[in-house]
Amino acid sequence: MTRTSTATPLAPHPDRLFAADPAARTVARTVYEAVADAPIISPHGHVDAALIADDQPFADPASLLVTPDHYVLRLLHANGVGLDELGRPDRSGDGSVPDGRQVWRRLAEHWDDFAGTPVRYWFETELHDVFGLTEQPSAENADAQYDHLAELLTTPAFRPRALFDTFRIEVLATTDDPTADLAAHARLAADPSFRGRVLPTFRADAVFDPSRPDWRHVVTSIGQAAGIDAGTHAGLLAALRARRRYFIEHGATATDTGVLDAGSTPLSAEARERIHATALRDPASLTEADAVAYRHDMLYRWAEMSVEDGLVMQLHPGVHRNHHRPTLERFGPDTGHDLPAVGSFTEPLRPLLEAFGTVPGFHLVLFTVDETVFSREIGPLAGFYPAVYAGAPWWFIDTPAAIGRYRAAVTDSASFTKTSGFIDDTRAYCSIPARHDMARRADAAYLASLVVTHQLSEEDAVRTAHRIVSDIPRATFKL
Repeated sequence: MTRTSTATPLAPHPDRLFAADPAARTVARTVYEAVADAPIISPHGHVDAALIADDQPFADPASLLVTPDHYVLRLLHANGVGLDELGRPDRSGDGSVPDGRQVWRRLAEHWDDFAGTPVRYWFETELHDVFGLTEQPSAENADAQYDHLAELLTTPAFRPRALFDTFRIEVLATTDDPTADLAAHARLAADPSFRGRVLPTFRADAVFDPSRPDWRHVVTSIGQAAGIDAGTHAGLLAALRARRRYFIEHGATATDTGVLDAGSTPLSAEARERIHATALRDPASLTEADAVAYRHDMLYRWAEMSVEDGLVMQLHPGVHRNHHRPTLERFGPDTGHDLPAVGSFTEPLRPLLEAFGTVPGFHLVLFTVDETVFSREIGPLAGFYPAVYAGAPWWFIDTPAAIGRYRAAVTDSASFTKTSGFIDDTRAYCSIPARHDMARRADAAYLASLVVTHQLSEEDAVRTAHRIVSDIPRATFKL
């Protein structure tokens, strides 16, 4: 859309994220340009496969760009905007859901609250490069921008599959419930007109913690989906193995697990069965110590299963989920109030790694939101154990500055090879190319710093950049 004389221009700088030093900036340009148009491999994300399989037009700009993105919701909520004003249904029944135009107005009114954040960075790239906007959002232009975006979304070029091609996505992994039928994945795999790969990822967090109020329901549902009685712990493990095989048959190469801590001490079969039976029969009598011991044993069993079936094991510990109970009760999970916890891996994972850390073919990708552990624990672990890979900065630290700190913290111990490639971890479909472009620029800047300090040749820097966006995620996630 045409920029008015009073509007603030939206024009992302071609050298953004590169060093101010001319020599380093020149090298960074060369490295970035070598991978800028490389296909996107996204081995961990939260886009619904049905979105792509159904290929229906997006409803409106706000439901595409604002409402599903917990990064955006979190910052707007922190600046006084209620989640009910951002399109999230209020489970209390109070009020009505605003239309998309109202939601977009609230974003535009608070645009300056995003200044300096990675969310603003992604949004600027996304709005400019994908949607052709040339003005920063504001209260004055909110309606005009909304109309422009809404019109684009009615065109064939902005349908989900067309954008998949425009974004140059080669592989997109989703995150899926263990009972999912994966019908959308099957439809895409069987469609000769669809050239990409959309792969399911097995995520069964709820089954790990028997103190959860929904644990019994989850266990029963998994047993029903597998056709195996999960009334015993042995039965639950058999049902989980069956469901993992089902996911593998539908293209899965990985699992994902989010737990509070990385404890992995195994229990005896008798202890597991006792706790399992108690949690099913009389959950009120389950002790906290037993619940924690069960969860730690399940993490050990998860690695055991990965050794058996070859699925890559992603581990995301250290998050306090749903920190604000009133928000959870009114608006549900994934609304911005999950918060970081202190991370630890070396001792908690010792039992698991002593058993499986050197087993050929086992891949364990460790993620954290506590970046102090990159140099202290994750890098050194990946630098010894063949099975361990240092996951990219995630969630609160998937920022340009944190990517540079991650590279500096991990490379000394583990090299580039024992990393994951970039993880966009997003539900916001149209932000995927912006996030990957940010990572490529940040990595180019880091590689350039090694070149100008004569630690790496420019040729090696370009080659490494190619490996980071292609070879490394393919190898780490067995793609």
